[in-house]
Amino acid sequence: MRKIEAPYIDQSKKYPTGCESVSAVMLLRFLGYDITVDEFIGRYLDQADFEERDGEQYGPDPRKSFCGSPYDADAFGCYAPVIVNALNKVLGEEYEAVDESGVSLCGLSARYLDRGMPVIVWACINMREPVIGPKWKLLDSGRTFTWISNEHCMLMTGYDGEDYYFNDPYENNGCVHYPKTLAEDRHRAQHMQAVGIKRK
Repeated sequence: MRKIEAPYIDQSKKYPTGCESVSAVMLLRFLGYDITVDEFIGRYLDQADFEERDGEQYGPDPRKSFCGSPYDADAFGCYAPVIVNALNKVLGEEYEAVDESGVSLCGLSARYLDRGMPVIVWACINMREPVIGPKWKLLDSGRTFTWISNEHCMLMTGYDGEDYYFNDPYENNGCVHYPKTLAEDRHRAQHMQAVGIKRK
């Protein structure tokens, strides 16, 4: 078993769709950075709003910016490249954020947890079934984008023979654990996205 103690932050009272930012700040605080979630969102997170054009919904590309606002319960979220970009604005000379999308949770465990470093992962809220969500046209390209609902981001902190462990910011869940096969499946459902931090 490997279990890393990392600071915990609850998203439920102030950041209803801010799981990605909260998970990032938990990792930053683990590394000793003195930063709040509000500072991370306000100074470093790229955000963009939706708009209507000719009766059609246009919105941001979640690979480029947060879709809406983390303070808005009706907003969506963002994908790994946005968090990588935000983290690298904070990290400075010692560390760098890396997009680890496409790597299994098992692979992330070997790459990060076994070296004492938590890792940010995308899965589904409370490991629910993923749902093919709403569609919109992307602001920059006009292409149709489909959101996978129940999208969620957590800080993976450990594993044992059967489960993976996460600091889960949703509804003040605290440290939770899920069977490895379930967690891997939900991670795949959200495009196997992950963000790690490495020393330069």
